[in-house]
Amino acid sequence: MVHFYIYSVDRLGKPEIIVDTLSVSMVKVGIVGASGYAGGELLRILSIHPRVEVTVATSREFKGKPVSYVHVNLRRYYPNLKFTDVSIDELTSRCDLVFINTPPSISQKITPKLLESGLKVVDLSPDFRLKNPEDYEKWYGFQHEALDLLQKSVYGLPELHREELRRAELIACPGCNATASILALTPLVESKIVDLEHVVVDVKVGSSEAGRKPNLGSHHPERANVMRPYSVEGHRHVAEIIQELNHLSRDKVDVIFVPHAVGAVRGALASCHTWLTSQDVDNNALRRIYARRYSGEPFIRIVGEGLFKYPDPINVVGSNYADVKAVLYEKKAVISFCAIDNLVKGAAGQAVQCMNIMLGFDEKMGLESPPLRPV
Repeated sequence: MVHFYIYSVDRLGKPEIIVDTLSVSMVKVGIVGASGYAGGELLRILSIHPRVEVTVATSREFKGKPVSYVHVNLRRYYPNLKFTDVSIDELTSRCDLVFINTPPSISQKITPKLLESGLKVVDLSPDFRLKNPEDYEKWYGFQHEALDLLQKSVYGLPELHREELRRAELIACPGCNATASILALTPLVESKIVDLEHVVVDVKVGSSEAGRKPNLGSHHPERANVMRPYSVEGHRHVAEIIQELNHLSRDKVDVIFVPHAVGAVRGALASCHTWLTSQDVDNNALRRIYARRYSGEPFIRIVGEGLFKYPDPINVVGSNYADVKAVLYEKKAVISFCAIDNLVKGAAGQAVQCMNIMLGFDEKMGLESPPLRPV
């Protein structure tokens, strides 16, 4: 229990308590799937969060091992925390809120039980992002078993759904590619100055997106220095992008989406190509559109002139910031950009931002560390 005292000053200049004790319980948090990169980032961010205590961290592979056995950078931050296997009883008895960071189709089996026990859930998996149950068969290859929760879940992009997040019990955090793409496109879609049926999105993303376990494509000799397109026939995150842009526009949006693996470890850069429907648009107008839309957003930075004229993931690494910009292309098209750290604003940082909103905390709590430079 943390105790806060609110003081005033009496006529003699002596402090007096005007609220005897404002008692604020630490929120006890569990992380299901805590040994991967996103799990490690959750642990890193929450280690300095003033209102959170991590009480459970699960990993079947490293059950019984201390957290620092895997996340060596967190040595001394969690001296007594060890990985455990997933136990609904342990989570419900020791946690107020659970982050779920699992492969597709697993969260749908765990989350209903946690919600029934009165816990709140912030899900980093894809299991509750899409509202149409048929999309899970198309994009993820499984039938959804918790259909009643699909409509109750709130898509965890604060810039679009902040008010809904305040009332949420279940938050479905976006994928990193979807986050960057949607943030780059939102002002254009809302302002209705571009052709929504012809949107092309190109995302470059670092190797950490593939997770901690290596495969032939992510093995260092095969991945270093590459610039490789993948999932050209249809990437899963395009379903989120279309869903959210349709919601914004109230009209049909058609998106061609191609991701590229690049040699960086962290970072995602979305370059979005759209065609103007109005000729009365110049770069100054674009700057105003983006400035108005993202005014007051604590983690959106609009890139201006300078050494870096366009968003670059190197300038956001380690932070929850998203750098955005839009520029005119020959008075007929707009190219919009968004750069994020795929593990922070694209995963763990955004999840903590959503948690803060859900619990009524300051949205920036635990997330105000500036980006690293150089990296």
